Amino acid sequence: MTGRAVASRSSAIPLSLLFAALVVYASLYPFEGWRWSGGQVWAFLSAPLPRYWTKFDVSANLVGYVPLGFLAALGLLRSGWGRWAWWFAVLLPAMLSLSLETLQNFLPMRVPSNLDLGLNIAGGVLGVCLAWFLERLGVMRQWTQFRRNWFAPQAHGSLVLLALWPFALLYPLSVPFGLGQAWEQLEEVLSSLLVDTPFLVWLPLQSEAAVPLSPLAQALCVALGLLAPLMLGYADVHAPSRRLVLLVALLLSALGAAGFSAAMTYGPDHAWAWVDMPALLGMAVAALVALATLRLPPRACHVSLLLALAVSLSLLNRAPVSAYFDQSLNVWEQGRFIRFHGLSQWLGWLWPFAALMYAVRAVTRLPAGRQADH
Repeated sequence: MTGRAVASRSSAIPLSLLFAALVVYASLYPFEGWRWSGGQVWAFLSAPLPRYWTKFDVSANLVGYVPLGFLAALGLLRSGWGRWAWWFAVLLPAMLSLSLETLQNFLPMRVPSNLDLGLNIAGGVLGVCLAWFLERLGVMRQWTQFRRNWFAPQAHGSLVLLALWPFALLYPLSVPFGLGQAWEQLEEVLSSLLVDTPFLVWLPLQSEAAVPLSPLAQALCVALGLLAPLMLGYADVHAPSRRLVLLVALLLSALGAAGFSAAMTYGPDHAWAWVDMPALLGMAVAALVALATLRLPPRACHVSLLLALAVSLSLLNRAPVSAYFDQSLNVWEQGRFIRFHGLSQWLGWLWPFAALMYAVRAVTRLPAGRQADH
């Protein structure tokens, strides 16, 4: 089997590209006030090291590039680059960091720093070293074999979505696990763009105040929000026993992500404040449905995924955000979370729509036997 063939089924390439996009977003957010202040754009390289820094900034700049170096090394290695993969995996994060630090010269809310550049490069090198170490130990070969045994051959897209799902849950949500509630924000953006134009009347603007979700509707959204990634995983994991393992893993990751998000927002003492009766009922329903569908065929899983996302998005985007949601945003939009605010927000908005498109493509795809006939 050639390296190119393996690369076509590897999740490292799309994950590395997605992570690079997230790094760009976090480094340049909020993308406002671009201007040229004069001077040399690379003067920060020879400037003295910053006198004032925080442990959080140092750790974020270092740790943030470790996954990028790790994924770049694996992706290049699986693409048949051989020994050159390690060197290019070091070079790519370094060039990305240098480019982003240079662009920060043109943003009033950003200051380019040689310390940040050095930490980013060091993080990328650590990620490459980790990939090299795991490759030498044979861990990556074991992972490849594990993936072939557990998942369907075309599962690289669903694996990327499943890997991103817990991170999408980190952004404060109006309803637990209720991703994709973006209509109010989209309505505001479209209204501002189309103001004083004849196209404004085309927008389906709400003429009346949105009605909050009832406790039962909240429980339904919680259940559907959990069932969506479960059906996504079930479609590519066919053995019932392995689906049961996936069920436990996804539920634990969901609880961990939601608890971590609440702890960052309100403090560790309130990590489980979101667990109310609708949330408990929704989680119980999701677990029961997931157990009842352990033997569901893959195509039926994709159809169930489509239904879960369609109903969930419809309910969430007809309801207003909760009062506690605005309070959560005030915390995330200030202080140390400001760099992750827009990044995690977009991930939470877009994940269900990406999963929706993936499910539509999977449902409309011909089975393997019929593809051969055509």
